Amino acid sequence: MEDKLNQLREQIDNLDDELLKLANHRAVLAQKIGYLKGNGVILRPEREAQVLQRMQGNNNGPLSNAAIAQLFTELMSQCRALEAPVSVAFLGPDGTFTEAAALKRFGHAIQGHPCLTIDDVFRAVESGASQYGVVPAENSTEGAVGRTLDLLMLSPLQICGEVMLPIHQCLLSVTGDLSRIERVYSHPQSLGQCQGWLNQHLPNVERIPASSNAEAARLAAESQYSAAIAGRQAAENFNLPILVENIEDDAKNTTRFLVLGNQQIAPSGRDKTSLVMSAANRPGAVHDLLVPLAKNNVSMTKLESRPARSGLWEYVFFVDIEGHQTDMKVAAALAELKQIAAFVKVLGSYPVAI
Repeated sequence: MEDKLNQLREQIDNLDDELLKLANHRAVLAQKIGYLKGNGVILRPEREAQVLQRMQGNNNGPLSNAAIAQLFTELMSQCRALEAPVSVAFLGPDGTFTEAAALKRFGHAIQGHPCLTIDDVFRAVESGASQYGVVPAENSTEGAVGRTLDLLMLSPLQICGEVMLPIHQCLLSVTGDLSRIERVYSHPQSLGQCQGWLNQHLPNVERIPASSNAEAARLAAESQYSAAIAGRQAAENFNLPILVENIEDDAKNTTRFLVLGNQQIAPSGRDKTSLVMSAANRPGAVHDLLVPLAKNNVSMTKLESRPARSGLWEYVFFVDIEGHQTDMKVAAALAELKQIAAFVKVLGSYPVAI
């Protein structure tokens, strides 16, 4: 038995040595590519998406595709950092789900810049203080994040990518007794995602909105009779015990985050295009906006209305479609839309979340 274990461990050691050599060889090649580019663009989202797609396509297990994506994301992150760490603004403070989304997309070899508000994330990227920004866009339970949509319509920034993050909420508190909890802090979205659990287990406890789940954890850490709804990272950051895990009402609860930047992303082969548009104030105008998509065989994956803020009962429509804006059929549909819509703005084309 012991001899067999030693043989297997020796094989693992040999493989680890080989992996180390290969990882450093990859890093050297990445450095050479950076030198040859010489244009200051460190991150190529379409190229990284192609790498992850290829690795997942070649994966025969037992590691899951999610594990493979995480492994190669971190490897690419470390290779990127040899040129210069990518600076990423995100809705903070540290310990938020938005930070988790940023790390999932960019890996840990980044310069993270936590911001107090979504507006601050946009400003950080627009001003050049950060190269990219990550903001929440919509939740599968609670719907769209209105402030993000409003700023997308006004900002010159492009959507450079998206991140789908499963959201698992935990109840955190310094007290180990649910019956002693007098108040629960959390972001309004998280309170909404957990209202069924709260109604059943803490029906008479005050629910207090916080600017973020990380801020909720900080507040709960200061009071013996308070609790917070937040993720595991916030629990670690504020040394708060987890009383109950996975208290979200929907086990498939997922938030979509957007990556913002000043970069036009080239096609990756599996892309999505986001746009915002408005219709003329006449009967059938909204229907007419959808005709170019159907006519050119472009699949629409999302349609979200939002008050236009330009007049009472006037709306704009946020639309996601399959394909890159340079694809022939997408380009044809966009050209027709611009002829009939009162307003059209392409927010960006980017790889579909992996």
